[in-house]
Amino acid sequence: MFITKMTKKGQITIPAEYRKKLKAEYYTVEIKDDEIVIKPLKQLAGSLKKYTKRGKIEQIIEEEKKAFKEALIEKHKAD
Repeated sequence: MFITKMTKKGQITIPAEYRKKLKAEYYTVEIKDDEIVIKPLKQLAGSLKKYTKRGKIEQIIEEEKKAFKEALIEKHKAD
């Protein structure tokens, strides 16, 4: 067992021995009861699929485009 300290930015170091053993760049982090559970994520692609709804991503992209366009118009009005 290792003891690690959280930084002011909320970061915790995973000991090198564990990182070498897990060989992962990404991890899932969740709370179960009163514990933090960190698991290596072997494949990032598709890992967030369960959190998305069909068509939702496209809707968000369109809303961002609209907001960006409106912000540009407002900026040029101010100039």
